[in-house]
Amino acid sequence: MHRVRLGRLLLAGVLMIGGCGEYETADQPEQIGATGEWRTPGCEFSREPEFSERGGLRMPLTPAPLRDAMERIEQAGRHRFPDSFAGLEVDQYRVRAIVYRVPRLSTEFDDFIRQTAANTCIVVRDAAHAVAELTTWHDRVAADLAFWQVRGVRIVTIGSRHDGAGVEVGVREVAKARADMPAYYGADAPLIFVEQGPATPFTDGWVVLPEHDD
Repeated sequence: MHRVRLGRLLLAGVLMIGGCGEYETADQPEQIGATGEWRTPGCEFSREPEFSERGGLRMPLTPAPLRDAMERIEQAGRHRFPDSFAGLEVDQYRVRAIVYRVPRLSTEFDDFIRQTAANTCIVVRDAAHAVAELTTWHDRVAADLAFWQVRGVRIVTIGSRHDGAGVEVGVREVAKARADMPAYYGADAPLIFVEQGPATPFTDGWVVLPEHDD
């Protein structure tokens, strides 16, 4: 896993705190924030990625100093700066973390990031919505699962996007959701609709709510 995204995921009624992985390699283009970004001084230095061998596979690692900085930033973002912090990810090949935050409310949070980064590379990018706002929307949609079920919109997953773009709602009937849910919540609701098949548990310990067609 080269890039790890942290966020909140509701899977058919089961709330999970964690992230999903997405590969990013050195030859892929940079993804720049919507309106801008800045970088800590540690980004001026090139670093070789670290790897471990597991079962014959060479896997990239997050160096301890970067991991520690990420943990402090993530905790402070959620508890001290929830109106600015949106989420973060780690790019293990480029040995850096990327933090997303709402710029108009970020002066104090930006100072905290600079102090916490020390010699590590932290890229800070603009986000449209902060974790506090997205958590409110996440929980509101989650509370309405039964409401939408009886109206023919089967919600499979709900997750706050780590880049602050919105709350991603995975549904079976994406066209109906795109028409009905903004009409109910308002056109400005930060909801992103994606087509999602039935939920499948990853382990025997998961409980997945059954779907009903009636």
